[in-house]
Amino acid sequence: MIYPDLDMQIPDELGKVHFVGIGGSGMSGIARMMHAAGVRVSGSDRSANYNTKALAELGIDVSIGHDAANVGDTDTLVVTGALWQDNPEYQLALAKGLPVLHRSQALAWLARGKRLVSIAGAHGKTTSTGMVVTGLLGLGADPSFVNGGIIESLGTSSGPGTDDLFVIEADESDKSFLLYDTAIALITNVDPEHLDFYGSRENFMQAFVDFARGAREQIVVSADDSGALEVLASLREQAAGGELPAIRTFGEAEGADVRLVSLDDSGPVAFEVELIGADGAVERHRAQLSVFGRHNAVNAVGALAVLTGLGFDAAASLRAISEFGGTKRRFEFHAEVGGVRVYDDYAHHPTEVAALLDSARAVVGEGRLIAIHQPHLYSRTSLFHREFAEVLEQGADRTVVLSVDGAREDPVAGVTGALVADDFSDQSRVAYIDDWQRAADYLAEIAEPGDVMVTMSCGTVYQIIPQVVEALHGRFDADGE
Repeated sequence: MIYPDLDMQIPDELGKVHFVGIGGSGMSGIARMMHAAGVRVSGSDRSANYNTKALAELGIDVSIGHDAANVGDTDTLVVTGALWQDNPEYQLALAKGLPVLHRSQALAWLARGKRLVSIAGAHGKTTSTGMVVTGLLGLGADPSFVNGGIIESLGTSSGPGTDDLFVIEADESDKSFLLYDTAIALITNVDPEHLDFYGSRENFMQAFVDFARGAREQIVVSADDSGALEVLASLREQAAGGELPAIRTFGEAEGADVRLVSLDDSGPVAFEVELIGADGAVERHRAQLSVFGRHNAVNAVGALAVLTGLGFDAAASLRAISEFGGTKRRFEFHAEVGGVRVYDDYAHHPTEVAALLDSARAVVGEGRLIAIHQPHLYSRTSLFHREFAEVLEQGADRTVVLSVDGAREDPVAGVTGALVADDFSDQSRVAYIDDWQRAADYLAEIAEPGDVMVTMSCGTVYQIIPQVVEALHGRFDADGE
C-alpha cells in the first residue's frame, strides 16, 4: 500500500506523466482528464480492461504488464494506493528521483483553482457523485468531474468542463480527501473502516471532521446516519463558536433540511421531498428515478441538497437527477439465460451488501435472490465476517462465498471466505467454493427460471460472470429451455 504524503508540494508543471495502474476506475478518469488538458500521458496496468482499451483509443500509450522500461522519458509518476511497494516502475522512479504523486494528488492538481464539490462517505459516494454531475449537466451547467465509476449515461468516469465547478468523489480510506480545496462538501455517511490505516475509530471520525471543516462554502451531511451526526456534533463542538460554512442536512429524519418522504421502492424508486427554506417555508416536490432502492432515493436527496445549495431550482434539479441511469458495477445487468438474470455490484462492506440486497428484492419478483460474495481484503474479512454472514443470510435466499481477494494485502493465515460461510446459522443456504469454475457450475445447478444472481465485491468478482453465463447456457440449453 502506498499512502499520499499530505504535506508534499505538488509541482506546478508535471511534464510527461506516467500512471502505474492506469486501468483503475479512478486512475483512468484522472489520466483521461490530464490528456484532455494537453498533458503527455502514458500508463501501465497488470491486465487489459475496458478502461485501458478506452484510453488507448484516445491515443494514450498503455502498456499491459509492469516493467521498469515503461517509465521511459517520464517526468512525473502517478501511483494508486493499491500498488505494491516493489513495483518495478515505482522503484525506478524513486531511484531516478522523479516526483511520485498519489492519484489523489494528481486529482488535486487537476482541480486547482476550481470551485470544488467533494463527495465523501463510506457508501454511496460514487452514485451520489454521478447524480450531482448528471443533475448539473441537465441544468445546463458544464462541470469538470472525476468519479470513481463510469456514469452509464455518459459512458465515462470523468470529463472536462468549461464552468468553474469541479465535482469529485473524495476518498476517505487514506486521508487523501483532506488534500482538496473543497468549496462544497457532501458527506453521505460515516461508517468507520480502514482502521488498519487510521489506527482507531477516533482518528477515522476526526478525519471526517477535518474534511467538513475544510469546506469553504457549504457542508451537506446526512441526517440519518449516526456516524455523520457524530461528525457534525464534533465539528460544531470543535468550532467552539467560530465561524462555520452553511450546514444543510438531508435524509428521512425529522428536521432534515431536505427531507425524503412518501417513498415507494417497489420498482424504480419514487418519492416526495420537502425542502425547508431559510425563512422556514416548506416546498414539496415529487420525483421518479430510473434506479432501484431506498438508498438511491437518499442519495438523490443528498444530490438535491447540493444542487439547491448551489442556487439551482429544486423542481428542475429533481428532473435533472431523474435522468441518472446508474454507474457501472452498481447493480449492473449483464445477462439473462433461461430466465435467470445476472447482475454485478461493487458492494464490499456489510452496510452496502444489505442495501444492495434490499434493492435487488424489487427486481427479483417471485424468484430467488442468489448472492455471489467475494470477500475483499483479509483485514476487512477478519473484522466483518460475522456481519457479512448476517446480512447475506437475511437478504439472500442462497449465497455462494468465494475466496478472498486480498488486493494490496498479503494473505493472513486462517482468514478465508470460509469465515463468512461458517457464520451462517442455516448452512443449507450457503456454500463456500474457492474454485471459480466449480462455483459457476454449482450456481448453474441450483438456478431456476426467475432467479436473480448478483456478484458483489470491489475486487475481481465481476470476472466470474462469463463463467457463470456459460454454465447457465450449459444447463438451460441442454434442458431445451
